[in-house]
Amino acid sequence: MGKLTYDSYLTADFDDRLLAHIQLVVGAKLRRGESFYFSWRDDALTGGGRSTVWIHPGISLSYKYFGSKVPTLNREWIEALSLSANSASGLQVIFEPPPNSL
Repeated sequence: MGKLTYDSYLTADFDDRLLAHIQLVVGAKLRRGESFYFSWRDDALTGGGRSTVWIHPGISLSYKYFGSKVPTLNREWIEALSLSANSASGLQVIFEPPPNSL
């Protein structure tokens, strides 16, 4: 499990593979100076529910991965997450679609 730390105080756990895809999508939006919401479901072990943060270029983020290997990226998942991030509700964690076999 990797960790996303938001503004030095909020930490959320994500699978390393998912976290790598989130980092790519968030990084692309922040490079363009775009702010947006990011929402996910909290683990039942931490009380359940869901969390939402406002992602802005001036707020610090850090990504800490459990594993040492960089996961293989799925272009379709990146595109789906990017579409979500560009919507009015912001980036939502979604299941990984199967990679395009063409």
